[in-house]
Amino acid sequence: MPTPEPTVTTNLPEQLVRLTRRMQRAQKRHMAHLDIAFTPAQSRLLRIVGHCRGTPPRMADLAERLEVVPRAVTTLVDALEAQGAVRRVPDPANRRVVRIELTDTGRSTLRALRSARRAAAEEILAPLTADQREVLGGLLSTLVDGPGEPH
Repeated sequence: MPTPEPTVTTNLPEQLVRLTRRMQRAQKRHMAHLDIAFTPAQSRLLRIVGHCRGTPPRMADLAERLEVVPRAVTTLVDALEAQGAVRRVPDPANRRVVRIELTDTGRSTLRALRSARRAAAEEILAPLTADQREVLGGLLSTLVDGPGEPH
């Protein structure tokens, strides 16, 4: 008996992985001239720190947001600190607590990363019409914000 043709649904996981990789390659290409060498995990940590308003996040907060063990955050922060993108600061209310804040270099790097991400997305989405982009945006919002994942 011949093997049935795969349906679009059975190909979705592979398509999502391929699209993610394509987005990462495009973003890396758009960053090549910037002389910025961050891993995706370092970039994500930088974005998380950049989105925190008010009090800078604690290492434990970052580990929770990244869904990793605290030791992994230490390694990421060490690398970003070595590149001058973040700095450790003591919590004024509890000197045993370390908080992570962006430096000026980190803020400018984050702007460059956002710009590269937007350019990469535009490149990938170029074949779609405005209506298709709107539909895709709605579908992605449903998947990202939908049930099954804690926020």
